[in-house]
Amino acid sequence: MKNRLIAALLLGTAVATMGPVACQQLGEDTQLAAGTELGIRTDWMDTSVKPGDDFFRFANGGWFDKTEIPADRSNVGGFFIADQQTEKNLAALIDEIVKSEPEQGSDAYRVKTFYQAFLDTEAIDAAGLKPVEADLARFDKIADKKALAQVLGSQVRADVDPLNATNFETENLFGVFVTQALKGGEVVPYILQGGLGMPEREYYLSRDEKMAGLRTAYKSYIADLLEAADVADAEMKAARIYDLEMKIAQAHVSREDSDDWTKASTLWTQSDFASKAPGLDWNAFFKAAELDGFETFDAYHPAAITKLSALVASEPLEAWKDWLVFHQINANTAVLPSKLDNLHFAFYGKKLFGQEEQRSRDKRALSAINAYMGDELGKLYVEKYFPARDKTDIQGMVDNIKAAFAKRIDALDWMAEETKAEAIKKVETMEVGVGYPDQWLDYSSLTVKPGDAYANVQAAEKLRYSQQLAKIGKPLDKREWWMNAQLVNAVNLPVQNALNFPAAILQPPFYDPKADAAFNYGAIGAVIGHEISHSFDNNGAAFDSTGAMRNWWTDADKAKFDEAGKALAGQFDQYEPFPGLHVRGDLTLGENIADVAGLSAAYDAYRASLNGKEAPVIDGYTGDQRFFIAYAQAWASKYREEALRQRIATDGHAPGQYRALTVRNLDAWYKAFDVKEGDKLYLAPEKRVKVW
Repeated sequence: MKNRLIAALLLGTAVATMGPVACQQLGEDTQLAAGTELGIRTDWMDTSVKPGDDFFRFANGGWFDKTEIPADRSNVGGFFIADQQTEKNLAALIDEIVKSEPEQGSDAYRVKTFYQAFLDTEAIDAAGLKPVEADLARFDKIADKKALAQVLGSQVRADVDPLNATNFETENLFGVFVTQALKGGEVVPYILQGGLGMPEREYYLSRDEKMAGLRTAYKSYIADLLEAADVADAEMKAARIYDLEMKIAQAHVSREDSDDWTKASTLWTQSDFASKAPGLDWNAFFKAAELDGFETFDAYHPAAITKLSALVASEPLEAWKDWLVFHQINANTAVLPSKLDNLHFAFYGKKLFGQEEQRSRDKRALSAINAYMGDELGKLYVEKYFPARDKTDIQGMVDNIKAAFAKRIDALDWMAEETKAEAIKKVETMEVGVGYPDQWLDYSSLTVKPGDAYANVQAAEKLRYSQQLAKIGKPLDKREWWMNAQLVNAVNLPVQNALNFPAAILQPPFYDPKADAAFNYGAIGAVIGHEISHSFDNNGAAFDSTGAMRNWWTDADKAKFDEAGKALAGQFDQYEPFPGLHVRGDLTLGENIADVAGLSAAYDAYRASLNGKEAPVIDGYTGDQRFFIAYAQAWASKYREEALRQRIATDGHAPGQYRALTVRNLDAWYKAFDVKEGDKLYLAPEKRVKVW
């Protein structure tokens, strides 16, 4: 669906090549000559700034001042830098595939056919609205609320992920996610709230002037899109669609509630939906959604499900039909005529994210393959660019950081022994996937048609849905991957007690095979520690070593943990990128806890790797200094105002410039840079948050 594709098209995706880890030490007190490869980028720094006053600018000021955000981007940073190299590799791979004559039915054939069809805007424009006509005709034939329920069910896809990717957006009325139930046991389908065209309910309900401006622009966009698609009475229908979406937004729970898994661990039987959420014909819905054969569901947003079902009954049939037409077109503008695609970008790209121009079609085609056929392309990519032996090298760092984290847990003086035992067991039994999955998804049943980009996208979405439904009722696969190998990112999977580190993030500025341990532990090591720490953040700590959500804490332990979380939230609440607009410490708490704990564990693992010696001084920077600079440079970031405001309003991650300031909570940072009371970032020892 659009939410998955738009993220790929706006932000891009990436794959990385990786050499062996080069963390050998050069000997105690070794001084290397100026210009020696050291991993950190001294040309990025602004050494006129005191580290204790603004560590982000000290590490990244030079980069920030000379970096321009490309017109087709809403922000840039470390992830963008890694993305650029990956994009070059992917483009070279695609070029080889396109020039070849792959066997019909092969991985390369499907990639080539999908890519060329997406790239062929002449054919897309010539086809006009013909590809979507059959879907629009289905909506037009809806004669009653039972038929509406059938169509709403048939539209459902596996397009949300509340646990691993905090992705709650779907233009369908409900989203489906499949994994083990939050409280453990069997693999079940999760049902989530959906139905909005803007990112979340705050865009509809907020009193902020800029949000109000976006609402006005969105109303106009709905009408413009319908008119461009030759839908009769576009203005009247647009008003009806917007009014319905406003009611849908009012039915939604808040983002904070969505992030609170304790409120989402509600198991319903299939029959519960009719009694607890009357209004929608659930029997018709579940049959059309191919969910009628399953008894147990996780009602992730129970209150919203009840209210959305009531809206199906109370709102006019014609409003729902108009809404279906708009969202079918809106979710697929990338594979419909250019006039629709351009309107879509003018609102979502320019208005919402502040992009100045659309990404080139070839890059968007790559992103579409990543979104819809990720493993197919990933498999081809790692065969060419990522040797299997490199898994072992990064795995060594993972093992060292896991050991450091377990040691930190064991040293806690405030935690009861029984709580420690379960926490250490959780670390020791954690499954860690490095580079790419052991088993790739099978796309052999996917039919891709030359010259039919719209049909190819629909087929890929349906296959993804079928693949997810096939997991229901089966034992949990702890080694299942939720990210493409060619994605610059990493993820903690709470119900699997597992981590994924895709190949694409294992490159500069996160990993450099030429650099020493100080750089690699400060950059990729902190990322590894961050993902491990997510198992112990304000949400992850609710899961035990089996991935079941249960309370394995004593009351005293939990109180101490919550106290530290409250202090960290307060610390981030103070950051103010625009007058009156503060970072939301509550919304970003899980990520901030993972940053503090992950950086601490990575630092301990780094020091342990020195075997009691001191790291060399390189270009005047000690090992500890390079460790912290590497961490801050991994969070180099620059945003357009619209994108930064959107991130603060909806994203569980704090902006990069504030994540770089996590160092304020580590005693070693103060020692490394001689930070003293009176410096702007100074925190008294008792104010430094130590979660784990």
